[in-house]
Amino acid sequence: MKLTNRWYGLFAVIFASASALFAAPANDTSPLLTASQLQSDFFVLKRAYEELHPGLYRYNSRAQMEANFKALEAELNHDLTLQQAYVAFSIFLAKIKCGHSYPNFYNQPKAVANALFKGQDKVPFYFRWINRRMIITKNSSEDVRLRAGTEVLAINGVPAKKILEQLMTIARADGSNDAKRVNYLEVSGENNYEAFDVYFPMLFPQTSNRFELRVKEFVAVKPKTLTVQALTYEQRLAPIKTEVEGRRGGSEQVWDFKFLDERTAYLRMPTWALFNSKWDWKQFLENSFDELARKKTANLIIDLRGNEGGLSVGDVVLSRLIKQDLRLEQFKRLVRYRKASADLVPYLDTWDKSFKDWGESALDFKDGFYTLKRLDDDKDGNVIKASNRPFEGRTFVLVDASNSSATFEFEQSVQQNKLATLVGQPTGGNKRGINGGAFFFLRLPNSKIEIDLPLIGFFPPGTPPDAGLQPDLLIKPDVKNVAQNIDTELSALKKHLRSLK
Repeated sequence: MKLTNRWYGLFAVIFASASALFAAPANDTSPLLTASQLQSDFFVLKRAYEELHPGLYRYNSRAQMEANFKALEAELNHDLTLQQAYVAFSIFLAKIKCGHSYPNFYNQPKAVANALFKGQDKVPFYFRWINRRMIITKNSSEDVRLRAGTEVLAINGVPAKKILEQLMTIARADGSNDAKRVNYLEVSGENNYEAFDVYFPMLFPQTSNRFELRVKEFVAVKPKTLTVQALTYEQRLAPIKTEVEGRRGGSEQVWDFKFLDERTAYLRMPTWALFNSKWDWKQFLENSFDELARKKTANLIIDLRGNEGGLSVGDVVLSRLIKQDLRLEQFKRLVRYRKASADLVPYLDTWDKSFKDWGESALDFKDGFYTLKRLDDDKDGNVIKASNRPFEGRTFVLVDASNSSATFEFEQSVQQNKLATLVGQPTGGNKRGINGGAFFFLRLPNSKIEIDLPLIGFFPPGTPPDAGLQPDLLIKPDVKNVAQNIDTELSALKKHLRSLK
């Protein structure tokens, strides 16, 4: 698959009650939109998704989707603030169960992003959900008691479990993969927008720029109540600003390659979203794998934790793990249209004009689908050409629920072909296939909210389960290790490697 869903790393509560949406919280100063404006936006969204989205009915029946559309239409039949409208669209899109259908934080116009994402309303710490408990991994406040391993029991009087329960209804993921939803709602410090930072203040409005936290330190017996200052967006971004700039037009190295000992190398790849980076990542990989071959390294650890995807990096890595050409599993690539309707085109942005008219590349299939053929297709599917300098040692891939697009595809390929051992927690993504490969950025005419619209549905053969990948070596997160700044997964893998000597 040459034009594949490997492109979509970046692009890529039940409905709140009427009283909750229509009564804007005191801290919501976003612009007001009339019911007429919102209805116009709704009909553009409905037309575009019904005509163009290939996975609209992958996890929902037509009747279920029609009910979802009607519920959204009712929600938008009142004057709402921009923030309320953004929440309504987000909750609706989450119901589609497509990990690449959402109002993308990165693709919003500047005015929308400034109004919705840039407030002083960010919790002053990073955290993970471990067994659905909010566990701090790094403190950014002045209160030293918020050390790693501390559990946050409540924020502003709202139990952490209730916060997660409500945010799960707005979190994007493919199918029933709730592990991805939970992971998506962590604050890791690896993204310049965090879903929790965006949605938590919207669903749980603040009355000040301070948080009251009910916490329990790892070694403490009793909980404590603390008050801490909320972070601004600039403060949240500051620790990773250089890395973010490196990905977007910079030439800084983004990955880390080193030897843990004379037998084991470690390749850390926190992102493959290098669309605008000037860094020569392909040469970096070639040099790294050449060094592995030269030193006849026994073990390679590829750390993909926190990496949702991006470019087709996995193909380059695969080429160095195989000794003969590898034909990957063939998916049906289906689209819903041959040419986008003229009345929708003004609202559809993209990076490739051919997406608006597939022409002869879209061939009649069945059930309202077209199969997609492109001139750059390999006749027999996506074939990875083997390098003449393959890595001949053992490969281990550290995985987690963030891996849901290009990284999911790579992990599925190495697991199916026994090229590596997956280590960690279940992945994101879905074995039933996902949607992506090409996108429209649907720009709603009145709210100006942008919504990602994936165009190619990837459908695997057979009837695979509605689930992500299970690791070959399951490692459960450990709160004690978080408190002691121990990397649970990497430590367990090192122990496993020692047992293989």
